[in-house]
Amino acid sequence: MSTSIQPNAPFRADIVGSFLRPQAVKDARAAYAAGTLDDDGLKAVEDDAIRDLVAKQKAAGLQVITDGEFRRSYWHLDFMWGLNGIERRTSRTGYMFHDEETTADTAVVTGKISGENHPFVEHFKFVKALEEDGQVARQTIPAPIQTYSEVVLDRCDGQVESLRAVYPDDEQLVEDIAAAYRTVIADLYAAGCRSIQFDDCTWGIYCDTDFVAKTGMKAVDIQKVSELGVRANNLAIEGKPDDLVINTHVCRGNYHSTYAFEGGYDPIAPYLFADENVDAFYLEFDTPRAGTFEPLKYVAPGKKVVLGLVTSKQPGLEDEDLLVSRIHEAAKYVPLENLYLSPQCGFASCECGNKLTEDEQWAKVALVKRVAEKVWGEA
Repeated sequence: MSTSIQPNAPFRADIVGSFLRPQAVKDARAAYAAGTLDDDGLKAVEDDAIRDLVAKQKAAGLQVITDGEFRRSYWHLDFMWGLNGIERRTSRTGYMFHDEETTADTAVVTGKISGENHPFVEHFKFVKALEEDGQVARQTIPAPIQTYSEVVLDRCDGQVESLRAVYPDDEQLVEDIAAAYRTVIADLYAAGCRSIQFDDCTWGIYCDTDFVAKTGMKAVDIQKVSELGVRANNLAIEGKPDDLVINTHVCRGNYHSTYAFEGGYDPIAPYLFADENVDAFYLEFDTPRAGTFEPLKYVAPGKKVVLGLVTSKQPGLEDEDLLVSRIHEAAKYVPLENLYLSPQCGFASCECGNKLTEDEQWAKVALVKRVAEKVWGEA
């Protein structure tokens, strides 16, 4: 583990965090679910796979290392289940993506929410011990508003009733979620974490003008829900140490190479880009579904933007000259020195992963590196 002063995210050539699960991890998790492998056995397999992944990240020349989210089923729910006062439940259906339904799980509030002894802190310590000079171990977690958005839904019998028995109104719910996050963030910081990423798909929902039909949710006042999202996330960030970088990643869903929503950032940009107190925005821009770069004009001065121009959903490599051109196009709205490059999302936001091979995954990372070097002379 490095003890020297480290650079911090974002990096010119960056990643979002998750990687394809090796078959050994998939087999071990299946055995664990079947009751034929115990906690120690599962952890041993995960540990070996994470060591190997970190070695590959280092070999790829990345300055950030993650555990690939190998200890999780989902990018978001596992974190929620680790909070006190929230339990795992099977939902009536999975999340509905374009042409595919996900596995069916949700998070139900059963008591006052708090963040003590979150298992992700121990998960982070394992990665931190593998950090070397010039590298930063990153912890990805769902954004606070993502947790709020999950627990207020009606995805399983009794979910709403259980929530309202503890939190009759949303004000205290938002406050307690934020306080729980501050506890987890403080514990991660004490464990040596200096790079945290809030993964946040709530904004992707409201980018889609047809989200009511797609989700069954009620119509909303975009300004009202956007202000709530910014407030919830900022409350969790409040009081963070100066040397702790907290960034956020926004996309429109990433499950088995498909997506959930579409639409540009225009409806939410005046709130998210202008007012959320993160250091950088990691943004999906790999297809026309994400709209144009124009909403970047709302990014607050000095904030950084990581352009997710390389898709993690498909194996084909993007044209390097086109990527360079698109970066310069984005620089019309955000100065080039404040721009960075990454895939639009992780390679396996859920344990099933996207439809590409590990070799194709690393070819994508190498592409990001090459293009970053072309544009900025560094990666």
